[in-house]
Amino acid sequence: MLHKNLNPFPEHFLWGASTSAYQVEGAALEDGKGPSCQDVKEIPAGTADLSVSVDHYHHYKEDIALMAEMGFKSYRFSISWTRVLPNGTGEVNPKGIEFYNNLIDECLKYDIEPIVTMFHFDMPAALDERGSWSTHDSVDWFAEYARVLFENFGDRVKYWLTINEQNMLTLVGPVIGTLHVPEGTTNLTKEIYQQNHHQLVAQAKAMQLCHEMLPDAKIGPAPNISLVYPASSKPEDVIAAQNFNALRNWLYLDAYVFGEYNNLAWAYLEENDALPTVTDEDRAIMKAAKPDFIGFNYYNTATVEASDGSEVAGANGDQQSNQTFPGFAKSVDNPNLVKTEFGWEIDPIGFRATVREMYSRYRLPLLVTENGLGAYDTLTEDGKIHDNYRIEYLRQHIAQIQLAISDGVDMLGYNPWSAIDLISTHEGIRKRYGFIYVDRTDEEVGSLKRYRKDSFFWYKKVIATNGQDLSD
Repeated sequence: MLHKNLNPFPEHFLWGASTSAYQVEGAALEDGKGPSCQDVKEIPAGTADLSVSVDHYHHYKEDIALMAEMGFKSYRFSISWTRVLPNGTGEVNPKGIEFYNNLIDECLKYDIEPIVTMFHFDMPAALDERGSWSTHDSVDWFAEYARVLFENFGDRVKYWLTINEQNMLTLVGPVIGTLHVPEGTTNLTKEIYQQNHHQLVAQAKAMQLCHEMLPDAKIGPAPNISLVYPASSKPEDVIAAQNFNALRNWLYLDAYVFGEYNNLAWAYLEENDALPTVTDEDRAIMKAAKPDFIGFNYYNTATVEASDGSEVAGANGDQQSNQTFPGFAKSVDNPNLVKTEFGWEIDPIGFRATVREMYSRYRLPLLVTENGLGAYDTLTEDGKIHDNYRIEYLRQHIAQIQLAISDGVDMLGYNPWSAIDLISTHEGIRKRYGFIYVDRTDEEVGSLKRYRKDSFFWYKKVIATNGQDLSD
């Protein structure tokens, strides 16, 4: 649809950016914090140690001041479960509560709305030893953790996100370094979808708890959503695209919003002996949970063709969605799209298409919780970082949000990845996403000095004009 006149961004649009605790905080075992799965896992060769990361834990005042200088209206960050509950359950760590109180208060000092993610790929190591998401007890562990967060921070935090990228945990968990997959098996197993089911119930319980304890707060999920295209107009490819959309996107959003499993995804799990055990109580909890909005991460779309069933199931890559489900869908490259230097397809128009599809299906306000470009950034001798490629990427995606708003979509905000350079899950610090450059490498901690990139100044202008000026 072509719009002769574009609708403006809403007056109180939440312009900001995102991080996650284990990738940005450092201080991995300081001040009573317990180890998470990220602290005990084997670090990919040649990547930075997460124990220091970019040391946001000790630099948060400086970092929030820089975000305020950009004009942020929001900051989406995650709380480390083990900084608050070192063993995952039981004793609360007062130093952890103090840190997040200080972080939240620092945001509010500058009128920055804290958007808090409750779980971002960092299961407490102590709970991993007790079965992690494999056991139904995990539902109660998460509910206990949620209660601690709501009690301590609910007077100031108005936006909550339950679980970051649950669909990626399920589809490519071992790639991210989470979820337990027996060696030699694929992610298409009853065990994996049982873990996924417990997360669905746990986050539903947290939503209910939030509405009971914090009637003025809003809560939603944060999956990674990207529309799946058919590789051609062949009817078989269209069916494959419907299939993969169901398994990659709608399984999660249908469960979050309607409290029900998507029929296509359920049928495929049934056919492959991967159905989770679902109790009547589980169904009741899922049905009773109602998100106030949908948070979602978007990096790219996926493209699939029909599968003849002879392929091997599995994932190739992370967010890229290069996945094959025999007899269901087979991922292929999209020849119409360019790729980043890390091999991720770039599809700004697909961003609008994804947003339109989500809104027409669920009719809930949408909050972008991640979107961004990972690249090799260079610090010049005079302390500059010329990242025009990032500016171009963000400009194209923000323009598509305005088109989506003009299509009648209710958009709450835009919080790209990431506010500041942090440790990427696979490629360490060398793959940078931030508006703020941090002086460290994968080999050395460095000075940790912060530098404003060109994109910092560009985004400041975008926010100041409420998205009206996207020029250089």
